[in-house]
Amino acid sequence: MLKKIRIDSFVIAIVISILLAYLFPQLGASNSPVPMNLISSLGISFIFFFYGLSLSSQALRDGLKNWKLHASVQGSTFLLFPLLILPFFPLVKDTSYEILWLAFLFMAALPSTVSSSVVMVSMAKGNLPGAIFNASISGIIGIILTPIWLLPFIKQTDVAFDFSAIYLQLITEIVIPLALGLLLRKFLAAWAMKHKRTLNKFDKFIILLIIYKSFVHSFEDRIFSSVSLLEMLVMVALVVVLFVVVYALTGWIGKVLKFNHADQITNQFCGTKKSLVHGTVFSEALFGQTNIVGIILLPLMIYHALQILIISVIATKKGKELMEIEELI
Repeated sequence: MLKKIRIDSFVIAIVISILLAYLFPQLGASNSPVPMNLISSLGISFIFFFYGLSLSSQALRDGLKNWKLHASVQGSTFLLFPLLILPFFPLVKDTSYEILWLAFLFMAALPSTVSSSVVMVSMAKGNLPGAIFNASISGIIGIILTPIWLLPFIKQTDVAFDFSAIYLQLITEIVIPLALGLLLRKFLAAWAMKHKRTLNKFDKFIILLIIYKSFVHSFEDRIFSSVSLLEMLVMVALVVVLFVVVYALTGWIGKVLKFNHADQITNQFCGTKKSLVHGTVFSEALFGQTNIVGIILLPLMIYHALQILIISVIATKKGKELMEIEELI
């Protein structure tokens, strides 16, 4: 009997947010009395402040020893992904597809997601300390590397960008709150751990708010009128292909580096993930002054739903297989 596939509730919430942006745009509209930009800006700062509080220093210290695993995961996250997208730039340059290509590069340059990576690795009986280390450090590395990948190509678009404002926003909304969270870990880490579920809900609420606001502006400016149904279907197909290729390549890299079973799981699960949290935050900093944020987030949201669905199925299967082997032994 086929097991019933359970759709992630957060994926459903994302779809509802987009529908609300289309049907009830009043709260997020340009003339709205609600200060959405200020709310989302403060929300982003709190997300990274709480992120700093929650970073496990013990897990980070333990994780430093397995440098081959870390190099593989971070290499997949910040090199392999973007290098798979870059060769297609000459094909789309100066065409109507350049923004869609930029959306894929944006997704490819993002850090790995923390919570789902750790949960899935745990389900599959992988290297959990390695997953915590790589998922955590990935978010910090992404603050530097994600804009570096994007900025050369943003400059080539027809959209006007204030780069000093971009860097100032990255520093004030992300770097400073993160550093402050790390400095206050000694005093507030226990509180953050106790309220972990509440903080996780807060993160998701802010993400949904940013998605709602971004899509309201995109619908206002009729950005999606330039994307046909065929292009949307092609986008979904390309996201699936990208995931399959990266999952296969990270598996091959793990075999070349002779990873054990636990490290191989962590390498593939963490190395194929992309963070919707960082994606929504970075889209605000890099593209918030434009009306293209909705399109920029599209491939990422499709990928987010896909990675949760596929990896959860694989994680469940691998976890059961390992339990059966342990029972036989």
